[in-house]
Amino acid sequence: MLHLDTGNTGFMILCTSLVMLMTPGLAFFYGGLVGRKNVLAIMMQSFVSMGWTTVIWYLYGYSVCFSGDWHGIIGNLNNICLRGVSLNTPSPNVTIPALVFIAYQMMFAIITPALISGAFANRVTFKAYMLFLTGWLTFVYFPFVHMVWGGGVLEQWGVRDFAGGIVVHNIAGIAALASILYVGRRRVADPGPHSIPLVALGTGLLWFGWYGFNAGSEMRVDSVTATAFLNTDIAASFAAVAWLITAWSLEKKPKLLGLLTGAVAGLATITPAAGYVSPSTAVIIGLAAGVVCYFAVELKNKLRWDDALDVWGVHGVGGFLGIVMLGIFADRAYNPAGPNGLLHGDAGFFMKQLVAVLFSSVWAFLFTLAMLKIINTFTPVRVDEASEKLGLDEALHGEHAYEEFGR
Repeated sequence: MLHLDTGNTGFMILCTSLVMLMTPGLAFFYGGLVGRKNVLAIMMQSFVSMGWTTVIWYLYGYSVCFSGDWHGIIGNLNNICLRGVSLNTPSPNVTIPALVFIAYQMMFAIITPALISGAFANRVTFKAYMLFLTGWLTFVYFPFVHMVWGGGVLEQWGVRDFAGGIVVHNIAGIAALASILYVGRRRVADPGPHSIPLVALGTGLLWFGWYGFNAGSEMRVDSVTATAFLNTDIAASFAAVAWLITAWSLEKKPKLLGLLTGAVAGLATITPAAGYVSPSTAVIIGLAAGVVCYFAVELKNKLRWDDALDVWGVHGVGGFLGIVMLGIFADRAYNPAGPNGLLHGDAGFFMKQLVAVLFSSVWAFLFTLAMLKIINTFTPVRVDEASEKLGLDEALHGEHAYEEFGR
């Protein structure tokens, strides 16, 4: 039965709005990182997720994530088209209407597949992307939402993920790796970021929205909410500085792009732990994120993986690192309803986190690879060389971002 709390409900509506803003923020972030001929194509992939993922979420996504249970892996279709959801239906937190919870979780579903698009920038046809978006949500994202947050096997086993280290960042980053290995390298060299100010705008929107992403995942207003909010900013800030200093020492110049990328790495890494660890631990997680994700990107460059916008290095590695560090540092002193980690006496919880993130990585990689191969039998996944040379804005969408778009 719903026991409406207007404070909690109002807060969650605000957090839902903040998470919604992250997808346009991602579009600006990615749009600035590509060359001028591909700005609209990459932004389109984020914005279309706002529309199409909402359709899927309404039709069956919410139901298979949070209704019923099939072997702990996926839900059922009891709430198809939101059937059975009324004004008085409670969410898992009975002080908040289910309608608000549905909207909040929908915003997570919107941004997660959009993260992957940065990996195969400038190479994938729009038709294939739409099929990929549909299949990836259905066979990767929805099962992990159910397994981790919807009462499925991982949640029952004791795995914890406060706001999406596995459910959002790890599986998106690993899917990005599978995608770039399948699609291959770009034929036409991209000139690199055409607008770092646009990247800065996107980072600001992402950072701002991330407070709703992490603090809102407590689903109520209490001290844990405040901890998650503060930890989000601390980790992002320390990661940004750690990346800046690391890159500065090796590349001899302090670069804004590095500072911005480091902040996003810190945000991704603190996400699973934000409501389970102390602010001092958030410092450690932020520092680790800035350094480890920087060297993950360097490794990607040495291996010549064409992950155009470093989705694997930032989100895949960051999500993995955050889940493992949660297993080490979780502290019930900062969340009495949460677990204790390895350093607080529970080695079993650490092992569960490690097994879970390895499992999610393998699932995301294999299912993504299989989906791309299946999609390619129906429609080409990769654009032809002429379209790549012309630029996807013109070749696929018949429009361009700037008056002169030769770059």
